Amino acid sequence: MHSYPAPALARVEEMVRAAATDPARAVSFQGAPGCNGHRAATEYAPDCLPLPCFSFEDALEAVKDGRAGRAIIPIENSQHGRVADIHFLLPESGLSIVGEHFMAIHHDLMALGEGPFKAAYSHPQALGQSRFFLRERGIVPLAYADTAGAAAFVAEQRDPEACAIAPKIAAELYGLKIIAENVEDAADNMTRFVVLSRQPLDPASLAGTVTMTTFVFEVKNIPAALYKALGGFATNGVNMTKLESYQKGASFAATRFYADIVGAPGDPAVDRALEELAFHCKELLVLGTYPQGRPRG
Repeated sequence: MHSYPAPALARVEEMVRAAATDPARAVSFQGAPGCNGHRAATEYAPDCLPLPCFSFEDALEAVKDGRAGRAIIPIENSQHGRVADIHFLLPESGLSIVGEHFMAIHHDLMALGEGPFKAAYSHPQALGQSRFFLRERGIVPLAYADTAGAAAFVAEQRDPEACAIAPKIAAELYGLKIIAENVEDAADNMTRFVVLSRQPLDPASLAGTVTMTTFVFEVKNIPAALYKALGGFATNGVNMTKLESYQKGASFAATRFYADIVGAPGDPAVDRALEELAFHCKELLVLGTYPQGRPRG
């Protein structure tokens, strides 16, 4: 908790105390009050008790140890790709995905004074989503743990040549001026969040709703293993909406894949596709089946 800048710490402590009164209603997120994770938590569950956590690991741990009923974690952005390390954290957490939430992302440039500015602090995702704006103005991007925390840090440092990229509410919370609005490079900037819980949803309970299933797998290290593993989804008419690879370990010989499909176990077509996938895999782990938050295709 004490890794937060002083302007954010009092608000964090207040929210932690509130969440402790009813952990089942608490939704943990990474970042300081006012960050996009905070926004996502209150949009997804308006009656929740938002629980700020300094890191993604801390947010997941809060669910594991019972301080929060759910966590909401950004997994990918339309402009800057997947959120770093999240593909490793989700399988290792032991938690299950029980929902998804899509949120339009708008960044503002904020500071104590009017500039000029030498450096902008923010989360690496926000810096990446605003890189053309910063480059055109000669502002050096400097990574911080989260967007709102960066705003609190700028307020704490009192450096007139420093600014932050963060949601508008962060300027209100930490006493900064909005220098420029909507500094993201793409107007349709969108982040997908996943919601995690200790207990998975029963696919049978989702009957009648459009569902998503997320899983990770590692194919056998033989020629055409991936081609054969994925063939079952094509032949059974199962729509795979996402497939990403990432390395496991330092050998660069064990590639894992993260995938989303439309459908749920219990559907004969999905069951056949997953059975064929498992046959060609060394490892297959289903991370969750949950209601679709936004149509695919």
